[in-house]
Amino acid sequence: MLGILFNEKECKEFDYVLRKELDEMMLDLHDSRLDEDIKQAIAKRYKIIFRMFARIATPKELSRYALNMRNYR
Repeated sequence: MLGILFNEKECKEFDYVLRKELDEMMLDLHDSRLDEDIKQAIAKRYKIIFRMFARIATPKELSRYALNMRNYR
């Protein structure tokens, strides 16, 4: 396990970067033009980024990014 200390500004930037990445992946997961293999790779990465975001977000913020991952296995 690794640990990182962030100051307030860095924490806000980290939050922003994770949100933008999750937003982009959500769009990609709902894009019908993408192959299922690609969507599965995106879903795998989404889970990792979501867990990172879950460490700093409130439950209300998390609910916005919670996906039904059964659709993307």
